[in-house]
Amino acid sequence: MKNLKAIILGVLIITCLEQALYAQKLTLQSPNKKITIELFNQQNSNTGEWYLKVLYTLDATTTESISRIDLGLIRADQAFSKELTLVKAGRPVLINERYTSVHGKRSVRSNAANEIITSFQNPDKTKINLILRAYNDGVAFRYEFPEGHEAVAVKDELTAFTISRETSRWMEKWNTANEGYYTPMSDDKVQQQEWCYPALFNTKDKTCWFLLHEADLDRNYCGTKLSNTLDATKYKLTFPDPRDGRGTGTVEPTITFPWKSPWRVVIMGTLQDIVASTLTDDLSAPSVIKNTDWIKPGPVSWNYWSSNHGTKDYKIVTRFADLAADMNWPYTLLDWEWDGMGNGGNLEDALNYIRAKGVKPLMWYNSGGNHTYVSSTPKDRMLTHESRVIEFTKLKKLGVAGVKIDFFESEKQNMIQYYLDILNDAAQFQIMVYFHGSLVPRGWARTYPNLMTYEAVRGAEWYNNTPDFTMAAPEHNAILPFTRNVVGSMDYTPVTFTNSQYPHVTSYGHELALSVLFESALQHFADRPEGYYNLPDAPKAFLREIPTAWDDTRLLDGYPGKEVILARRKGNDWYIGGINAELREKKKSVKLDFLADSVKYKLTLITDGEHDKAFSTQYLLVDKNTSIDVPILRRGGFAAVIKPEL
Repeated sequence: MKNLKAIILGVLIITCLEQALYAQKLTLQSPNKKITIELFNQQNSNTGEWYLKVLYTLDATTTESISRIDLGLIRADQAFSKELTLVKAGRPVLINERYTSVHGKRSVRSNAANEIITSFQNPDKTKINLILRAYNDGVAFRYEFPEGHEAVAVKDELTAFTISRETSRWMEKWNTANEGYYTPMSDDKVQQQEWCYPALFNTKDKTCWFLLHEADLDRNYCGTKLSNTLDATKYKLTFPDPRDGRGTGTVEPTITFPWKSPWRVVIMGTLQDIVASTLTDDLSAPSVIKNTDWIKPGPVSWNYWSSNHGTKDYKIVTRFADLAADMNWPYTLLDWEWDGMGNGGNLEDALNYIRAKGVKPLMWYNSGGNHTYVSSTPKDRMLTHESRVIEFTKLKKLGVAGVKIDFFESEKQNMIQYYLDILNDAAQFQIMVYFHGSLVPRGWARTYPNLMTYEAVRGAEWYNNTPDFTMAAPEHNAILPFTRNVVGSMDYTPVTFTNSQYPHVTSYGHELALSVLFESALQHFADRPEGYYNLPDAPKAFLREIPTAWDDTRLLDGYPGKEVILARRKGNDWYIGGINAELREKKKSVKLDFLADSVKYKLTLITDGEHDKAFSTQYLLVDKNTSIDVPILRRGGFAAVIKPEL
């Protein structure tokens, strides 16, 4: 049956391993045949150095998207690079899995790919496997040591992506918090340095987009980053800097056997394919939590943006609890300094008040330990299994639903283990978790669905930090849906209408649209209460009912840094958010052809008004044949909700 299935699907075309011939190429195609991975030997032999090439076909035009991906690892005891002999190419396997997700951009997921395992050995006769997968929305590969004895350090990973200078790219300079800007580059403007994941590319002929990332990172490795410091066209995977985490932890990961590396991921296709992809989660380990009924996504009121020391003040805390109750948001966050609360009440008083309002509290913690310079308390309560058990036991009794844990500052193996230990312990107490000052998502939300979101983004908090965010925010906001937010929930803390320390230049319509554009299972709406209370009825109602977990996600239009229009579905209702990052007004025609056949819908369209602090609202009856014209101010935006007519 497997052979028949392989023939019917055209899973694999192989020209290798014939006993009398040396072969140099193995080819694996995606189920829809748009994406092809080719395996080559540099010496045109069965022994030597091996590399991959990735091709993309659209409308009968084939593009060499990535001309070369170098392969190999160097362990402390042996090398697996220049003298690898191809021993066997396994039979093709169809990966065909369906699973559900508690939150994210799509509730029902399909993990469907063609896979082949190629086996090599080095001169010491030690085996290493290369596992290749071709998906309809990308490719992935990982290394495997199927056998071994004592634990051993990995000295270097030689994986490197060669990408021509003519390819356009949007990349973020490496920083441990992943809170930088994306820099657009191509040709002679390509910079050489270390870069964060994910990184977005568009081929010279404009037909193919791809995003470089990694997935299914576990306790048996460290996080990596991209570096083209030696060659502008070659992005090599590199281990963490020794200085990360104040120098704590070792740079080189120590692996135990049997071992598999994280997946090296290339999300690929059109921009629509990139935005809709769940490949980072698809490649990651299934949920270890059987009962997920207690995991509840939802909006959160948050006092830090408008008052940096707000949680220290009982009266401010109660105002934000009232806001959450009034707006029908299930959560409010007690950020740093809750352990020093005063002005009318202490922590216990605040928690009692919050619960009495029908709102669930979330609480902030410093990740603690010597890996962070930040001394803010409580600092060490998450640091060990024993301290976490004590703290989670208290929180459970106090009715706290989740914890925000901050300042990790490293992706060394010890820190990866720390992240996962926190998630595992929290799950035992049915406590939701989200990480700040952290790495970008690596698929853990599938394995631990109590992981609700990560920061790892330059978000609205930066209106508090530096004046440059004011003018940079519009373009930045129009890049994130194509980059950072593709790979997992993003706690940008959006939708602010008043000003923090530094002002906005985005319109009110732009800010409202971010509630749809930015996906985060716990969506922290960051403005002060009057920022929401003073809204007109339509945008206020919109924010009262906005979901934070979705059944479907579709890109309707957009280009990184210029504009983006996204549609997301929850049940039978659709929500649309669109923003303009440019300094000119636009009129966009939005087709509603994603709606169901033969169904009439009621559309509430909330657009920019006469100026950037005004709204205009229309109510229309529409169907899938409708196209709506939407005026957008410079740096403006709009939002819409579409519900079946009753």
